[in-house]
Amino acid sequence: MDGCLEASLSPLSIPEYVLGCSGRRMPLLGFGTAASPPVGSQLTKTAILQAIELGYRHFDTASLYGTEQPLGEAILEAIAVGLIKSRDELFITSKLWCSDAHGELVLPALQRSLKNLRLEYLDLYLIHWPVSSKPGIYEFPIKREDFLAMDFKAVWKAMEDCQRLGLTKSIGVSNFSCKKLGDILAFATIPPAVNQVELNPLWQQKKLREFCKANGILLTAYAPLGAQGTIWGSNRVLECELLKEIAKQKGKTVAQICLRWAYEQGIGILVKSFNKDRMKSNLEIFNWSLSQEDVKKINDIPQSRLCSGQDYISKYGPFNTTQELWDGEI
Repeated sequence: MDGCLEASLSPLSIPEYVLGCSGRRMPLLGFGTAASPPVGSQLTKTAILQAIELGYRHFDTASLYGTEQPLGEAILEAIAVGLIKSRDELFITSKLWCSDAHGELVLPALQRSLKNLRLEYLDLYLIHWPVSSKPGIYEFPIKREDFLAMDFKAVWKAMEDCQRLGLTKSIGVSNFSCKKLGDILAFATIPPAVNQVELNPLWQQKKLREFCKANGILLTAYAPLGAQGTIWGSNRVLECELLKEIAKQKGKTVAQICLRWAYEQGIGILVKSFNKDRMKSNLEIFNWSLSQEDVKKINDIPQSRLCSGQDYISKYGPFNTTQELWDGEI
């Protein structure tokens, strides 16, 4: 495990990682709020309240998800009913959408997210994808002709300003390759604290993991179970025969094997389930471990990406192919 990982567990037994540049303590297991297809805000709010009750303290949202408002409402209610004493007990992440990924629009976008969340600050603010789009248009998928090359320097400078203003305690990126991270690191005065990417036993991102570790960036996994039920996800992770075999031997679920494997690799994890039993089960990964043989078998699984990023490719550029989007890391 990385030296920044706290050896002691929080009272809720979720280990924390101390982020570079801010010293912020981030619970290594977080709760994702992106639902695909989207669900109603009341259902989202109820699920978040259940998650807080069970012990989750890290919540991941984004302006694109439409879940900032229900998350904000859930936080207020959790304080009102005594589930938590204050907002400071939580770690809240949100993300900058492509149409706001322009130097002069970053601060207003963050302020809008804070208003939706009814918060004074975020713990972590991420650039959602390494591409910009026409300002003022909030839609997904983005029209192919609306994509624009991101001015990394201007956008990152604005992200740094947001951290200096105290509106976010840490800043980072999402869906960035080694090369694109390197581009940011070349001029950053505050380096990215986190890179949030697709990562699971069937897409282990070994090259990116090594790069991030060498540069003090915490890699955080979305789709750690393969994002089954989403438009782009699949059941191939949960249906993997090798993972089923290990789970049976251990008396665990396949999901728990996947999450424990990621945790043992020193990776942050975001799980998304609105089912209370599965929410609870996903927390039960910290008081046992995989054998070296188990880890070796998992590390030898054939690799392929699920989230191709096809929605961010355009014949008009800046990325004409998935090879260009991921810089060959596919």
